[in-house]
Amino acid sequence: MVKPERPRTWLVWLCPAAVTLLIAGPGVASTQPWRDELATWSAARRSIPEIVRMVPHVDAVSTPYYLFLHGWIALVGDSVPALRAPSLAAMVVAAGLTAHLGRYLFGPWAGVSAGLLVAVQPSTARYAQEARPYAAATALAVLATYLLACCLTHRWTADHSGGNAGPGPPAGRPAGWGRWAAYGLAVFALGFAHLVAVLLVAGHAVAALLTWLRDRDGRSALRWLAVTGAACLALLPLALLGGAEHDRQLNWVPMPHLGDLFRAPGSVFRSAITAGFVVGLAALGWALRGRWGWVLGLCVLLPTLLLFAAGSVVPLWVTRYLTFVVPLACLLAGAALALARPPAALAIVLLCLALAVPDQRAVRRSHDPDQIDYAGAAAIVRANARPGDAIAYGPRDGGRFLDAGMAYHLRGHLPRDPLVRSSALQRHSLWAEECPDPAACLAGTGRLWVVALPRGSDPLGAMEKRKAKAIRERFVALRQWSLPGLRVTLFTARKPA
Repeated sequence: MVKPERPRTWLVWLCPAAVTLLIAGPGVASTQPWRDELATWSAARRSIPEIVRMVPHVDAVSTPYYLFLHGWIALVGDSVPALRAPSLAAMVVAAGLTAHLGRYLFGPWAGVSAGLLVAVQPSTARYAQEARPYAAATALAVLATYLLACCLTHRWTADHSGGNAGPGPPAGRPAGWGRWAAYGLAVFALGFAHLVAVLLVAGHAVAALLTWLRDRDGRSALRWLAVTGAACLALLPLALLGGAEHDRQLNWVPMPHLGDLFRAPGSVFRSAITAGFVVGLAALGWALRGRWGWVLGLCVLLPTLLLFAAGSVVPLWVTRYLTFVVPLACLLAGAALALARPPAALAIVLLCLALAVPDQRAVRRSHDPDQIDYAGAAAIVRANARPGDAIAYGPRDGGRFLDAGMAYHLRGHLPRDPLVRSSALQRHSLWAEECPDPAACLAGTGRLWVVALPRGSDPLGAMEKRKAKAIRERFVALRQWSLPGLRVTLFTARKPA
């Protein structure tokens, strides 16, 4: 029997990377930024000292991402596609690296299949189109796993022009400290991108342990322990700052139940059907692919279980935090597909793509579960505002970021905000502080725009009572617009009796 021709080395990673760009790229600007992205923009547009001053107050664990995006905005601007471009690039890199790692561990067809499976997942498109650090963490998780594989298989370079002929990468001389330092830096960068993603080292610990048991030589395990310990120690200040802010940051997260754990794959993959598809193939790869099958399986399973366990104690169970395990599950699935003929493996990948189409469409409709139309509200204000108009929000606090949404979409045209006592910038926070006497602060205002969450028929129903009372006493509603997730009302000052 003639063996199928092996794809060229560069095609193994280039094809999945290109397919990821083709699938995840279209629509990158079609959905407006949702509240998490507005928080990103609000922080990243500040100066570097102002971003650093936020650290003791809010979102410390996201500070590295905000600093990176600050520099990016300075270069290319803050349009929607510009804000999301780094995430798109990170997901393209993640797919290519997954293919490269699959080739290194299991052969070229495993790499191609794994990379293509990453490319067709709705979660890949979803987080490639969001200005948050999840895509970067995903790429760094694959990079760290690849560097670990290079160290533990005693092979630093993956320049195999002829491809792997055996069941795994060949062995050579033990990896030196320089190579292990590169792995440690990748783990540090992973935690810097998203602290929760460091849970991946639980699976990596299994790889180091299995290598020790196989080789009866503890040098690799001890070097893994040293560099991983150093990386985690360097991340400790960030973890302590994040822990101190935990109650303020994640007080909206409910405690998970056992059913949430079983529903996690569908939530992580952003598609129950493709999650079942990949998890089933990954289980097969886990069973059939020996030591590295076990390692990759535990790199997926252990972070999930650890996050669930932690979330049962403190509010932490947010399934998008586990996005970084998706390529590793796809890698196991690709390793299983490589046992079939290449045409059959490609047909299965295409079937997964076809099954994902409805969810691919869903992730492009809106990122916001509340469907808040910030852009529509801003368009109404821009079209109808007059010089001297003012604006107020109901509510200003909480996680909806109504003021940031209007500030983003009305750059240069935002009405003055008379109720602000201390801005978010002045407070080194994401939230402004309002004046304690709304009636006095609203004095002299002729027309007032109120952008509020809809609560019944009252346009001020979502607003704090004292602020709503001051507006009712001084203003009368002139016109009202209803939008998805928002109500915009134009008030005019009451005429003196």
